[in-house]
Amino acid sequence: MQLALLALFLVVAILLVVRAANRERTDYRRFKKLKTTRERQRVFGRWLRESFLINGGIAVAVLLASWNLIGPASRSALKSWPLHWFHENLSGAFGVGFSIVLAIIVAVLLVVPMFVLRRQVNELPAIGDVGALLPRTRGELKYGVGLSINAGVVEELLFRLGMPALLFGITGNGLLSFVIASLLFGLLHIYQKFWGVLGATVLGLAFSALYLLTGSIWVVIVVHAVIDLRSLVLLPLVVQNVWNKLTDPPAPDPSV
Repeated sequence: MQLALLALFLVVAILLVVRAANRERTDYRRFKKLKTTRERQRVFGRWLRESFLINGGIAVAVLLASWNLIGPASRSALKSWPLHWFHENLSGAFGVGFSIVLAIIVAVLLVVPMFVLRRQVNELPAIGDVGALLPRTRGELKYGVGLSINAGVVEELLFRLGMPALLFGITGNGLLSFVIASLLFGLLHIYQKFWGVLGATVLGLAFSALYLLTGSIWVVIVVHAVIDLRSLVLLPLVVQNVWNKLTDPPAPDPSV
């Protein structure tokens, strides 16, 4: 059983990392050179279909192989400090108050900068090489929505449920399993260069902690999707007003 889980993990990890590295070397580089919104929308659509079918299929396969290990992996990880302390003390009135305060702080950090930067910058601030991914016209926004929701569902099912359970069946250590899964989640963003990988890894660890402390994968799916929607939809809408940009700006006349 353990050897079978190890073999499945190696196959999945290699497939994910190779796909991410290939995107960094070729696909994303070509995408950044595209000039028209029609070309960009075509690639956005292909990425959305591939992510849903390939990553979604991998998530289903991993979940089927490790379903009975999801609970034990979480319980093992929660025995580790400081997760154990937070899990024990975030119940009752203190937990409700702490959660409300934390939610307000996160909401302020996500929303306020958008309005501060509104129409004051030419390029949106971002962690990692993600500028080319941001929608530039109204027609591209729907792909931002689709990619955000798809990432929230598929990636959380894979990296917060399936992979930690699979790794727990191999290592027997819940905390280590969630850490390794978060590192793999970070490597999935290798096309975003070093800071993108680092940022995704930190987010992966935060999502893991949120899942373990709440015990609900749906909470993490929603949070993940909202964070991506902020980057791929709300920032372009609020800061760069892309809703009023129906097409690409006309190319300059070389004769002028």
